[in-house]
Amino acid sequence: MFRYLALVLLLAWPAFAVEPDEVLADPALELRARDIGQMLRCPVCQGENIDESNAEVAKDLRVLVRERLVAGDENWEVITYVTDRYGEYVLFEPEAKGFNLILYWLGPVALVLAMLGAFGFIRGRRNTASPKALTPEEQARIDEILRE
Repeated sequence: MFRYLALVLLLAWPAFAVEPDEVLADPALELRARDIGQMLRCPVCQGENIDESNAEVAKDLRVLVRERLVAGDENWEVITYVTDRYGEYVLFEPEAKGFNLILYWLGPVALVLAMLGAFGFIRGRRNTASPKALTPEEQARIDEILRE
């Protein structure tokens, strides 16, 4: 029984980051706030979104997102506002434009180049000539060495 309780608490741990006083009364706005919170990275924790993080700056960002939604902003306006203040680093999926295009294309291009290199290497090994047969003089010398 204790194992199941521990498992449920472990799996539900990220849900504890959003505190009850932050939850909006309007379920539609709260759902939008949660969706936005999943897209924004915590500036302190780096690997967590602001909904999962317990850092103070993440709490401030959750409150800011909810304030902007209550003020009537659309989701993209809230994300733009936060990005303008904290930089593109807070986005889990930065826009695919400018310098970010290099990051988006680097992985697939490197994979294709690696596959071409592996194909060329394997093909090159296949085309190597088989060793030549020994000349009669070489064979006689080997036989002489083996007899000794």
